[in-house]
Amino acid sequence: MKVERHWWNGVNGPRGRRDVYLSTDGTQWEVLAQTGGASGPSKTHNCPSRAAAEILANAWMGGRPEWRELAA
Repeated sequence: MKVERHWWNGVNGPRGRRDVYLSTDGTQWEVLAQTGGASGPSKTHNCPSRAAAEILANAWMGGRPEWRELAA
């Protein structure tokens, strides 16, 4: 899977950091939500299309404007 988009909530540190990744292998799409940085727990959901994956990613970010997109 290749990460197409990556957002984070701008909080450094394991207690408050949240990340959302949108990935694809060219056929299937996946959204991963992670708390606490690289070693924190995560939840992955497979999606049938990019549009569905983007809707889910936006929902997991809660529509909060402070989320920032990082270079994929």
